[in-house]
Amino acid sequence: MRIIRSMGSLLLVLGMLAISAASFAQVRVGVAITIAPPELPVYDQPICPGDGYIWTPGYWAYGDDDYYWVPGTWVLAPEVGFLWTPGYWGWGDGGYIFYDGYWGPQIGFYGGINYGFGYFGHGYEGGRWENGHFFYNRAVSNVNVSVIHNVYETRVANNTTVTRVSYNGGNGGINERPTAQEVSASHERHIPPVAAQTEHVESARSNTELRASVNHGKPPVAATSRPAELKGGGVVAAREGGAVHESTARPENNTGRGNPPVHPNDLPRTDRPAAPNTGNAKLDQKYQQQQDKLQTKQEQERQRLQQKQDQEHQKLAQQKANDTTKQQLEQRHQQQTQQLQQKHVQEQQRLQQRQQPTPHPAPARPPRP
Repeated sequence: MRIIRSMGSLLLVLGMLAISAASFAQVRVGVAITIAPPELPVYDQPICPGDGYIWTPGYWAYGDDDYYWVPGTWVLAPEVGFLWTPGYWGWGDGGYIFYDGYWGPQIGFYGGINYGFGYFGHGYEGGRWENGHFFYNRAVSNVNVSVIHNVYETRVANNTTVTRVSYNGGNGGINERPTAQEVSASHERHIPPVAAQTEHVESARSNTELRASVNHGKPPVAATSRPAELKGGGVVAAREGGAVHESTARPENNTGRGNPPVHPNDLPRTDRPAAPNTGNAKLDQKYQQQQDKLQTKQEQERQRLQQKQDQEHQKLAQQKANDTTKQQLEQRHQQQTQQLQQKHVQEQQRLQQRQQPTPHPAPARPPRP
C-alpha cells in the first residue's frame, strides 16, 4: 500500500479546515494512506466486566503496510466524569488520515462514524455519569444487572442511515461535520488513550489474524471484555465481515509504495502560507509576523532534530553496531520525525484558526414603511 507524505504545502490544513476545530487535537499520524480502510465488521458486544468500565468501539488501524482490526473492548475510565471519544479516519490531501481517540468530559467529533453500541455518529447513548457513578443504558449496553445495579433503559431512535463505512469524507465516506458542542469539546482538557488501551492496540497489531489481508474484513477477534485479552471466554468473533479494498486484500499486487519520512531532511519543505488579507494593514502585518516566527521556529526544530539524529548515526558507526541495532535506531528516528511533523501541522492549524476573521451578524433590515 502506497503511503504519501501529505504535509508539503499545508493543503491538509486547508482541506480539513471545516473539521479542524474538532479534530486537530486528535491528529495521530503525519502520513496519509491512499487506500480507504475496510468497512466495519458486524459483531456482538461482550458483557461489561464491572462497574466503571466504558465501551470503546473497535476500528481499523494501520501498520506494517496493512490495516489491522483493533477489537472493541471495555476500559476503565481514567477519571470520574470522563467519556471516550473514538478515533476515526478522515480524508484529506489525497489520503486517509487517522485522528486518535481521547478521554474528556464531553464526547467530541468522531467523524460521524456509526460504530454502534451507543456511538451512532454523534455523542454516546450507552450510558452517562450521575453523582460520581456511571449508569449504563440497558437498551444499548450489554450489562449483567445482577452485578451492576446502576442502570437505566432508554430506547434510542437511531436516525442515522445504517452504514458500515469507517471513514469521513472522500469518495464514499461519511459526510458529517462537527456540531457546536463537539467543537467545544475539542478545546477541553483531554487524556490520551490509557496504558491498557495502548497495550490493547499493540496486541492487535502483533496478531496476524487481525490483519485485513488475512481475515478479509472479518476478524476472528472483533471484541473483548477486557483490553489485550484476545483469547478466552470474553472474546467475540465477527458475525459478518466488511468489504476490503483489493490493494489491502492482495498486498503482493501492491507495487511502487512510497515510504514515510525517516529523518527531518526527508520532509517536504513547508510552503509559506498566503499573505494575510483582512483589509486591516496593521492586523495583516501582525499575522504575517506570527507566520514568519512560527516558520522560523519550526525550521530550527527540524535542524536540531536532524543534527541529533546525525550524531546518533555517527555513534553507531563508531561502535560498529549490527543491523538489528541500526534498524531499531531508524525506527526511532522515523517516530521522532513523524511526531515533529504532526506537531508542526497542529501548530499551523491553531495559527490558522486564530487568524480566521470573526464573523459578525448582518445588521437587521429596517421595517418597510
